[in-house]
Amino acid sequence: MTPLRWLVVAVLAAAVVVLVWLVLPSRATVVIPDGMSSTNPGMAERGAYLVRAASCMSCHWDKKGGGQPFAGGRALATPFGTFYSPNLTPDKDHGIGAWTDEDFVRALTHGEGHEGEDLYPVFPYTSYARVKIEDALAMKAYLATLAPVPAETRAHEISFPFSWRALMKGWKLLFLTAAEPLADDTAQDATWNRGRYLVEALGHCGECHTARGTFGQADTSRYLQGNPTGPEGWRVPALVGPNSKLAQWSVEELAEYLKSGAKPDFDSAQGPMAEVIEDSTKHLTDEDLRAMALYLKSLGRH
Repeated sequence: MTPLRWLVVAVLAAAVVVLVWLVLPSRATVVIPDGMSSTNPGMAERGAYLVRAASCMSCHWDKKGGGQPFAGGRALATPFGTFYSPNLTPDKDHGIGAWTDEDFVRALTHGEGHEGEDLYPVFPYTSYARVKIEDALAMKAYLATLAPVPAETRAHEISFPFSWRALMKGWKLLFLTAAEPLADDTAQDATWNRGRYLVEALGHCGECHTARGTFGQADTSRYLQGNPTGPEGWRVPALVGPNSKLAQWSVEELAEYLKSGAKPDFDSAQGPMAEVIEDSTKHLTDEDLRAMALYLKSLGRH
């Protein structure tokens, strides 16, 4: 064959390989340490707190539609279409009752569903990828104690090509870092490291407070510096940087805001942040709230 024909054959072969890679379900390898299980004693009690810290209820509860907590169905409008949160109750047909520990950890840290389908990053697995496996299993343990709700997850309302879920493989290849628990910074103390873990991993603050790029990826060069087109059209304020009013608050004022929603100027939290405080941060310990505030304040000094 001529060089041109060899080139055409090579291009077609590569296209077929890429197409097969996109279409076939993926199953990332998940390694759970021996003896670690969601059924271990005390895991559910610990998981109840972690689920609050991870703000799972806010997204997986269709309050306006009269749904049940954790049963999903909440609509989230984005520039790519409207996504509906899934059912996290232990219903075996519509929830996660049939999921194994590996399934749950894989979804949380790799963005892969029970059937191997790639999940859309509206589910913040880009942050949860840094959650400790033991914490993930504790969260699953708590969710398993809930009453099963037979609520079917609504189909997302997104147009082509975004509706072709297989494209998420390419998105992950470009924008998802390797799933690995967030390691402590040995140059910092335990409080700072705890705050960092809550902000960057469990609390996934950067998912809303960081501007997004053309393909919905986080603009890491502007981490936590605000998002003009946040969830449900809200303008999300900066937590750090020169344009952040919150960066001017003291550690105590910021911790109080996360606990009660009260601002130093006697205003209060509004919109999605008010919901996050109500469903999540106000239930955290004062020590954890202070750790988050201290960590955020430390970023303003860099």
